[in-house]
Amino acid sequence: MRLLKNGLMVLGLVCVLSTLVFAVQQELQSDEEEKSGPAPAADTNVSPAYRISAIDIPADLNFAGEKVPQEDPEIMERIDREFLVNTYWQSNALLLMKRAHKYFPVIEPILAKNGIPDDFKYLAVAESGLQNVVSPAGATGFWQIMKATGKEYGLEINDNVDERYHLEKATEVAARYLSRYKNKYGSWTLAAAAYNAGTGSIDKYMNIQKAEGYYDLLLGQETGRYVFRIMAIKEILSNPDKYGFQIEKKDLYENVPTFQVSVDTAVSNFADFAAQYEINYKILKRHNPWLREPHLNNASGKMYQISIPLKGYYKVGM
Repeated sequence: MRLLKNGLMVLGLVCVLSTLVFAVQQELQSDEEEKSGPAPAADTNVSPAYRISAIDIPADLNFAGEKVPQEDPEIMERIDREFLVNTYWQSNALLLMKRAHKYFPVIEPILAKNGIPDDFKYLAVAESGLQNVVSPAGATGFWQIMKATGKEYGLEINDNVDERYHLEKATEVAARYLSRYKNKYGSWTLAAAAYNAGTGSIDKYMNIQKAEGYYDLLLGQETGRYVFRIMAIKEILSNPDKYGFQIEKKDLYENVPTFQVSVDTAVSNFADFAAQYEINYKILKRHNPWLREPHLNNASGKMYQISIPLKGYYKVGM
């Protein structure tokens, strides 16, 4: 029993001493904090100047001169989404600005010649990002033209030559297509929607819903966003400073001037053909992406125009 009492006394003494030591340590720590000031805040890796805010939507939005019903809250939510997505996807927006400076001068006069509003150059941006891409469905080039459509409008499309990759010729086809849709539906917004979804889908939606305007139709997600996305891209690319983008002329991509070489025979090797003009195969294909193979068959003797860059723009190790 005495042993138990002695043990309890020792345990109690240890607890008292531990409490005293903890109290002294806390007092010393408080004194140190008073001398050195408060501990620094955790590093958030965000610049104090970086701010994310909502977007002020312009009050006078239109597409190809057709007014947008911005008094409709559902329409405004859809517009707001596209402005937010395309403004805050900064790397993509900058690339679009750079490419637009290079390719819009090619696209604009072709649209104008065919009576297509200038806003439709932004449709090409929405379709492909101004790149020669191929969709899972097989739509190809800047204007995402399907094989059957391209052939219907006179483009040559085969393994050897695919003129959907020829920017000028593809733009001509897109302009004719859009003009046809405008004549069918009577509005540029529905012409754009039909370009994206096809007339079959638009006709079906209009018939089921008994509605005639783009803004009154409940469309599939992609087509439902389509015109709003084009409008957002147009506004941001037209007013980059307003949306926080700092880009100078020297930052933009430039088109290398070219001259045309007429060819009405087969070309057995494009590497040898390119060397005649002091360029290489890569540069030849860069300026003529519609030439799909290392040679040109041309069994029919058709006259082709091949673009060759002027001297002095590329450094080629021959």
